[in-house]
Amino acid sequence: MTADAVVTADAVLLMAYGSPDRLDQVEAYYTDIRRGSPPPPHLLEELLGRYRAIGGGSPLSRIVEEQRVAVEAELAARGRPIRVYAGMRHIEPRIGRIVEGMADDGVERFAAIALAPQKSSNAAGYRRAVDAALDAIAALGAAAPPEAVFVDSWHDQPRFIEALAETTREALARFPDPATVRVMFTAHSLPARVVVEGDPYPAELAATAALVAGRLGLASHEFAFQSAGRTGEPWLGPDILDEIRRLAAEGVRELVIRPVGFVADHLEVLYDIDIEAQAVARSVGVHIERARSLNTDPVFIAGLADIAEAALASPGPGPAPGTVPAPRAAPATTADSATAAAPEAAPTPIA
Repeated sequence: MTADAVVTADAVLLMAYGSPDRLDQVEAYYTDIRRGSPPPPHLLEELLGRYRAIGGGSPLSRIVEEQRVAVEAELAARGRPIRVYAGMRHIEPRIGRIVEGMADDGVERFAAIALAPQKSSNAAGYRRAVDAALDAIAALGAAAPPEAVFVDSWHDQPRFIEALAETTREALARFPDPATVRVMFTAHSLPARVVVEGDPYPAELAATAALVAGRLGLASHEFAFQSAGRTGEPWLGPDILDEIRRLAAEGVRELVIRPVGFVADHLEVLYDIDIEAQAVARSVGVHIERARSLNTDPVFIAGLADIAEAALASPGPGPAPGTVPAPRAAPATTADSATAAAPEAAPTPIA
């Protein structure tokens, strides 16, 4: 945003899980995810090994900052000089600190967008972080805290679907005969009990996948979950590695993997797919191409700007389509507490 731009009192807050970009941050990061319970030494070493395998750290925080800059530029190009901020749940810059800074900057109202397209119980953690910061601001009594408009879900946002379809089409084009290649959509798993508890996450994932498949004209497609934690309880399946083996047994030799629950490169993409899934695929004779992550794809960024504009256009506390006003989040339950549920948990970030 240029120095002479006249900014409004509205703003946008992009929220992500965050991830360590250096090996010396890994232990503190996973201790935070596990709510103060340090990972045991053997598990910490396994986690460090995964980060070493992708270059010594995750690019997620850097990419989210690039997304922030890109969304702000897109809004400015539309004649909306709106400040865009980015905060993380489990690493600096923390969501709470960013919200407090927004208040200091004079923000009066902001759209809070978790960079996780499908609604899930896990997302309650973002809301709690924002609520805690707003409560702290109110307790100071100096000024009223800004109003937060939470975007509840954007799993079917048209430009998001378009960006997923186009990047999948690019991956298909790497094969000699794209029409014969199978497509598998993936997303982070959650504890299976969320289905019984009514979590919309699986249904919204299926809807996203169906919309992308429809845009591509696919007669059929596969769906698998990935990156399940080790909490000693069942997690949503089928698992990506099992599905690769199943498809190989059925004679499939060419496969595109298109994550639909992630919008940036991070450990679950760069290790769980690009290293672990690729190794399984090679062992069973399957050629995998992964569709590139959306990161700062211009169509995707335009979609995020659309989401922000719709949220900020809502009249006062009433929700715009796809948004909800800011009631207080429930205490941590279900998937949000799964990563702290057992000493051997190996939590992996969502978004």
